[in-house]
Amino acid sequence: MGDTSLTRRGFLAVSAAGLGAAALSACGSSDDKGSDGKTIEWWNIITTQPGKRIWAARCKEFEKANPGVTVKIVTLENDSYKAKMTALTASGKLPDIYHTWGGGVLKQQIDAGLVEDITEKIAPWSGGFMPATMTAYQFDSKTYANPFDIGCVGFWYNKAHFAKAGITTPPTTWTAYLDAVKKLKAAGITPIALGGKEKWPGMYYWAYLAMRVAGLDAMQKASTDKDFTGEGFVKAGEHLKELVDLQPFQTGFLGATYSQPGGEAAAMSNGKAAMELMGQWAPITQQDQGKGIGKDLGFFSFPAVEGGAGKLTEVFGGGGGMALRKGAPQTAVDFLKFMSDVDFGKKLVTEAAAVPVLKDAQSALTDPNLKMVTTAIAGATGFQLYLDQAYAPAVGQEINDSVAALIAGSKSPEAVTKSITQVAKSQ
Repeated sequence: MGDTSLTRRGFLAVSAAGLGAAALSACGSSDDKGSDGKTIEWWNIITTQPGKRIWAARCKEFEKANPGVTVKIVTLENDSYKAKMTALTASGKLPDIYHTWGGGVLKQQIDAGLVEDITEKIAPWSGGFMPATMTAYQFDSKTYANPFDIGCVGFWYNKAHFAKAGITTPPTTWTAYLDAVKKLKAAGITPIALGGKEKWPGMYYWAYLAMRVAGLDAMQKASTDKDFTGEGFVKAGEHLKELVDLQPFQTGFLGATYSQPGGEAAAMSNGKAAMELMGQWAPITQQDQGKGIGKDLGFFSFPAVEGGAGKLTEVFGGGGGMALRKGAPQTAVDFLKFMSDVDFGKKLVTEAAAVPVLKDAQSALTDPNLKMVTTAIAGATGFQLYLDQAYAPAVGQEINDSVAALIAGSKSPEAVTKSITQVAKSQ
């Protein structure tokens, strides 16, 4: 899935309510208004600044505009959030408002009768969203989440490091990419930053390689047939192993997180690595973890694989949406509308480096790298949702786990596909 200052992130402290890595707070007054039915609970993964501050301030504005209403925020790190939501889905009780990436995970919650159909409820303002931002949350012509984020994954790179290594243009083929990694190592530069501890950053490599080798149609067929043992998926793992064998990652990457101190984003921010494969939130997270590299930061699409069925113009990514539990109060609907205001959308673009989801907020987009992301999405000939959200939760988790094992050297490319298939068939 993805993570942004608005989606996937690394997180906070511990709640006495037993939420593990969660942080529970109220936007405004600390008084408990649960007894009068005007407290709504919003679960999200907005962990880094300035996004966390901006959204909290917006909640306070909502409370001010709705006297007597309190919004309680529960914030969880990406992996903890997914685990907690899986448990809540099994229990049959979801938060009033909660973050979703859409896809198979949201569909599972819908099929369990746990999610509110908000098609008509958001109709007064849903026409203001760009159509592509809605698709991950729509099933059988019904809409189940209100989008607030969209983007795709690609390589963020340090132009100065590339120049020092003699790399004049970003690679567009896998062979050229591996050559670039070798040149960086030869120049004494760590080629890639990776937060291996959290697993999902490593999944991005296998997912993109599967897209480039097997193709999007094969990705969908594998999900439908519950069989990922096809040659294209094995080759994806073999290509990833080619990269891993070059030892391209920073020292201690297997124990590194994505967005916590000393992790992947920090390595990029401090100039200790030449690139990372990450979503559109990468620049703002890098700045949260250090000074950032300013004008030296660039972006390029995941390379094509020679002889593969996939295309360079097919992108991997997703967005973030806010879903409501079945039977959520009208106050929760009002919250969605308040968060969909165009001026606030522009604020997210200018201050939180978000790719706009509202048509009328696109004018606020000036950052050249985010413009490249937007261009990649606009020109995409195909789109694949994060695998740990596109597929059933157990399948997505197995992909993350198995790919992490491949990167760590304890699982072969063939074993990865067999493990994923075994879990898929068990669902």
